[in-house]
Amino acid sequence: MKRLPFIAGNWKMNKTVEEALDLVRSLKASLKDIKDVEVAIAPPFTALHPVSQELKGSSIHLAGQNLFWEEKGAFTGEISPVMLKEINCRYAIIGHSERRQFFGETDETVNRRIRAALNQGLRVIFCVGETLQEREKGINFLVVERQIEGGLKDLGEKAIQSLVIAYEPVWAIGTGKTATPQQAEEVHQFIRQKMRFLYSPKIAENLRIQYGGSVTPENIKSLMDQEDIDGALVGGASLNADSFSRIVRFKEM
Repeated sequence: MKRLPFIAGNWKMNKTVEEALDLVRSLKASLKDIKDVEVAIAPPFTALHPVSQELKGSSIHLAGQNLFWEEKGAFTGEISPVMLKEINCRYAIIGHSERRQFFGETDETVNRRIRAALNQGLRVIFCVGETLQEREKGINFLVVERQIEGGLKDLGEKAIQSLVIAYEPVWAIGTGKTATPQQAEEVHQFIRQKMRFLYSPKIAENLRIQYGGSVTPENIKSLMDQEDIDGALVGGASLNADSFSRIVRFKEM
């Protein structure tokens, strides 16, 4: 079965509003004829609304980099799924390793965020991945398994259909080190098998699994050639229109 490739750009804490709009205009021009790859971008929260306005009529989707699990309330500094939906976000990135590492995210809070997003009709890019220490200890599969089981706790088959899983080995994020296509495929295959066990063969077969971790125009084709890699969650290379466009156009390489 051929799953629709999905390339998403996570801008992290980069780009002022003006810089974000400049980048979006360039991406709209360079990707206007793309039909066989789904594309999304996740600007910082301050740029989401103006970027949403700029994307009207475009096939590029908008994503939030995170959200809180309540719709509103006394949660200073947080963003709710209702707020993201209001400005036409289609996706929310949840469980990114930087959120786990710097801001205390746990499998439990990731689960609460995922359920809140799905309850509001948002789609979720659910991030999992091991640290270098965990890989060297040989427990990388156990870590990914724990993250999947904890993050997806109490979610039924219908909810899972609005989910994308992004495998991001922490040791490859922003380091310039990329998992080899074979290393990445091995974990993607494991994730699909785990989803088959937790849900059903059909759910597992339809599930899109992205790879994230120092994705570049130079390595995207070899990653996408793997059977179980269905796209990429791109960090640094998504901050430049030329490099991100080349990644999206991996089929032309």
